[in-house]
Amino acid sequence: MPKGKEKAARTEVARAAAWLGMMGLIASDLELRACAPLRPVASLACETVDARPADGHARWYAVQCLSHREAQAAHHLNNQSFCAFLPRRKKTRRHARRLDTVLAPFFPGYLFVRLDLTQDKWRSVNGTYGVARLIAQGDAPCPVPHGVVENLQAACDAHGVMQREFALSPGQAVRILTGPFADLVGRLDRLADADRVRVLLDIMGGRVPVVLSRDGVEPEDVAA
Repeated sequence: MPKGKEKAARTEVARAAAWLGMMGLIASDLELRACAPLRPVASLACETVDARPADGHARWYAVQCLSHREAQAAHHLNNQSFCAFLPRRKKTRRHARRLDTVLAPFFPGYLFVRLDLTQDKWRSVNGTYGVARLIAQGDAPCPVPHGVVENLQAACDAHGVMQREFALSPGQAVRILTGPFADLVGRLDRLADADRVRVLLDIMGGRVPVVLSRDGVEPEDVAA
């Protein structure tokens, strides 16, 4: 990902997380190392229904889902001809002494749906399988600020997976994101090729080299 697009993607992730935090919706287990510290931002305040475009153009809205039902909710919303967007990320999980990498919601417990409140039967969103509620203020759904979801989509691949490729250089401290060494911090030894990197890990008193996928690591100070 070009450096400019990378920075823009991180900015929109932070804006989306900040907006969810302002609305009191951010999940306690949210893992967003790409974000700046979340804090209220005046420009992200919820707009009233009267602030939507007068011509009734569609806007993006946040949907809170039932626990671990984000994918099902997105599927059923799309089956009703709504346009749902569920940004995801790769996550390594440990289960019964085994490790596997799965796609997990980038914002656990939430997805986005595009609605035209003047034409769509938006109240049916609340009755959709897997949905807890359409985020609203009072009786009206609260739109996500312009550009946030659109730029998140631009940072995803065709499957809605966030593409978080960072500029890397030898000697840099990096955190491993997936696989058996997930969450360990090592020192980037060299770029093996366009798609792989070699990282030195301090294990049992020695430095052990491991070769990893380039998209499986990120700079340790990415959240700084």
